[in-house]
Amino acid sequence: MEVLRPQLIKIGGRVYRKNPIQEQTYQHEEEDDDYYQGLMECAEEPCETYEVVQTLQGFRCTVKAPSLLYNLICFDTSNYYGFQKIALDGQNVYTRRPEHIVGKRGDTRKKLEVETKTSISIPKPGQEGEIVITGQHRSGVISARTRIDVLLLTFRRKQPFTHFLAFFLNEAEVQERFLKFQEEVLEKCSMDHGVDSSIFQNPKKLHLTIGMLVLLSEQEIQQTCEMLQQCKEEFIDDISGGKPLEVEMAGIEYMNDDPGMVDVLYAKVHMKDGSNRLQELVDRVLERFQASGLIVKEWNSVKLHATVMNTLFRKDPNAEGRYNLYTADGKYIFKERESFDGRNILKVFHLYSQSILGKPL
Repeated sequence: MEVLRPQLIKIGGRVYRKNPIQEQTYQHEEEDDDYYQGLMECAEEPCETYEVVQTLQGFRCTVKAPSLLYNLICFDTSNYYGFQKIALDGQNVYTRRPEHIVGKRGDTRKKLEVETKTSISIPKPGQEGEIVITGQHRSGVISARTRIDVLLLTFRRKQPFTHFLAFFLNEAEVQERFLKFQEEVLEKCSMDHGVDSSIFQNPKKLHLTIGMLVLLSEQEIQQTCEMLQQCKEEFIDDISGGKPLEVEMAGIEYMNDDPGMVDVLYAKVHMKDGSNRLQELVDRVLERFQASGLIVKEWNSVKLHATVMNTLFRKDPNAEGRYNLYTADGKYIFKERESFDGRNILKVFHLYSQSILGKPL
């Protein structure tokens, strides 16, 4: 298909582009072993990356990981076939048996052990601990560790976000002006398709997101707090000069390429003095967390913006950045959204702006 000359289809007085769709299929639960086998075969073998200890019996390596990465939690108690009940924070929840690393009847673990000539010990369901790899040959232990790391990374990517790093932009004056913006939009553009009060951000939750995290244990939460403190001491104070950063939300923009079918409308955020200090600060924080593995590296720079309208809020006011794209067994979840026509909003409010005095970290 010619990208600049796509096939056009007229429906109900509107003209739509017909784009080629490449559907992505996901393995069913009974095919999980083959799926993860492919992942493990793609793993590169590092040479001196891991700490491997020589013992009287051979070599030993441990893998630290939250138990939730191999004991996936399911809160839907109406369908708990294949799950076992445990107590978590005083609630009865159901945790899926650790089939992804262990495999059905232990097949995945057995295959790993045979191919790498190692023995792999995994904590029992519901228990915290380390995965322990032992073997006669150092290369085999390293190979098993590499493959397990690939599996754990895959599982982590499929977990819903639990936390996010952000600057809050919810000063009282900003909230007041945002509510005024909402009022004017509804007054002037409420007749436009999909525009209603349900898709506006909660003014108390206005923020600038740096990155989303999946923190699955108290240790990871503590690690995050310590890393933020390190960032403050090593470069945040130097960039900010130890003083509040005065920023401005100026202008609105939309995420996709069709202003008539918008899902996310945001206010652009920049330093009021025209400097690049805010961008430098958030990019360095993002880089530090990506290097630690707590944030998956998907981009090299933070897009400075504050979401003001999001169609996900239509059905769930708390949906932004929180929803999971995958089920526990890796099947993709399609999130249906009703887009809105943002053309009049962009035309009328393109000069919308607010100033915010940020507090030093």
